[in-house]
Amino acid sequence: MRIVFCGTPEFAVPSLRRLAAETNISVEAVVTQPDRPRGRGQHVSDSPVKEAAIEAGLHVYQPETIKSAPAQEFLQRVAPDAVVIIAYGQIVPARLLTIPRLGWINLHASLLPRYRGAAPIHWAIANGESVTGLTTMQIDAGMDTGPILLQRELEIGPDETAPELAARMSEMGAGLVVDSLWQLDRGEISPRPQDPQAACYAPILKKDDGRIEWLRTARQIYNRIRGFAPWPGAYTTFRGQTCHLWGRPERGAAAEGHMAPGEIVHSTKDVYVVCGEGTCLRLESVQLEGRKRILAREFANGARLVPGDHFV
Repeated sequence: MRIVFCGTPEFAVPSLRRLAAETNISVEAVVTQPDRPRGRGQHVSDSPVKEAAIEAGLHVYQPETIKSAPAQEFLQRVAPDAVVIIAYGQIVPARLLTIPRLGWINLHASLLPRYRGAAPIHWAIANGESVTGLTTMQIDAGMDTGPILLQRELEIGPDETAPELAARMSEMGAGLVVDSLWQLDRGEISPRPQDPQAACYAPILKKDDGRIEWLRTARQIYNRIRGFAPWPGAYTTFRGQTCHLWGRPERGAAAEGHMAPGEIVHSTKDVYVVCGEGTCLRLESVQLEGRKRILAREFANGARLVPGDHFV
């Protein structure tokens, strides 16, 4: 089977490596985003997929946009049996979808039609889901609306963060992609339409999503701390200054009736924040704007907390 692989971030790398290692699959080309400034220093660098492709000795093609005429000509010239597309980062125009015989096969990090969109892993955790999964589908002109090929369910660990879950799902997804290609080619699976009535969405993350609403319960806030790692994180304001927080619900701890959500309570050992419904979040670390991350106890000592201090 001759395929083209489209992808950009680390999440797509295990699938590319697995496909490149398959003796009966030929990866004719790897399509990835143009080199961009990345990281804190904003140095122009290769995408993780491009690095993996070069390591495997594969041909790399980096169109500025997949919608361009040269990109269409390239795909028509290669004429692959299938295009595997994973977190590529651009919308594929409908006119390209009919080029491969088996279509464009996408690996999506949710049990579609739930959590369509750009950030399914983050929102599943942030919303307190305990189960998620992977879906392979044939993409169509919609946003994650194409017919389903295979699905695999997995549990979300109670303390698992978005990067941890993404790493686990990316490895599991590699085998699902290979199985989908061969079963589709042999006619062993029939693409089945999604139920639009069961759909929910996982939009691209915005900075405002990370602002903590202290009326939420400690568990709900903890889920968002896990789900919005590493960006935008979970942040609040202390004495007019933005700060990022890390912590977890404190079992058995309950705020006194007169305490308002966001109020900080500390002892010689621990620092707590009052949350909604009388629950408490035990702070583990704090990062004030422009400073390094420190332990919650160090924050309390440095801030010289007094009764009534609170986050807003």
